[in-house]
Amino acid sequence: MALIRRMLLSFFVALVTMAHLASSYQVGDYVPLARKGQFNNMRTHWHDAIGRHCPRFGINREVALPIPRPVGFEMSEHSYKMSLSVGNEKFVTPWLLVIGRKSNNVPLIEVTLTHFAGDLRGVQAQVHNLPHEYLERHRQLALEFRNETHWPKHVLMKYTWLEYAEVDVTAGLLVLFASTFILTTFLAVYILQSSKDKLAKFMNEQMAESAAATVPGGEVAKVD
Repeated sequence: MALIRRMLLSFFVALVTMAHLASSYQVGDYVPLARKGQFNNMRTHWHDAIGRHCPRFGINREVALPIPRPVGFEMSEHSYKMSLSVGNEKFVTPWLLVIGRKSNNVPLIEVTLTHFAGDLRGVQAQVHNLPHEYLERHRQLALEFRNETHWPKHVLMKYTWLEYAEVDVTAGLLVLFASTFILTTFLAVYILQSSKDKLAKFMNEQMAESAAATVPGGEVAKVD
């Protein structure tokens, strides 16, 4: 019974390990992104971004995220802040000032994502004024952003990935338990097979001894 319990426990741990591996991100996978806005003491609901605007796991890249015009928003009267949700609301950023009232600054949102062993570990976001070299490369984006009547605006997003350097204890334990399960299974099969062979040998020896101890006619031979 103890062996069976250990086997069942090891099997359960192996299932948990496989589920963890199945849920892990692979390089290039899209990481869900959503945004919501705030202006004039009002907030919008979360709006999911489409794939081409989302971070891709482990890949540094830049995208232009479209911002539709909020109802009642005027650039000359209001400022606009945005919050980001990454990984199905696993991480939510603070409010980021995207459009300043009566400001011509074009923003660059720098998003730093940390990861380890296929898991998203952290997200940080900062807003900077678009550097001069970016203005040269994205001249049309900047012109449209400063034009009060042009919507949607496009905000340049820079995604940078950093690998988490800390030892992952949970993943290590899962691998250890999975290895234990495999080893236990092989040992159990070996023990059962060995016991079966020994039992068969014992039964054959007992049958041979019984046959040797019995003489024809049904009489039992005397043993000195």
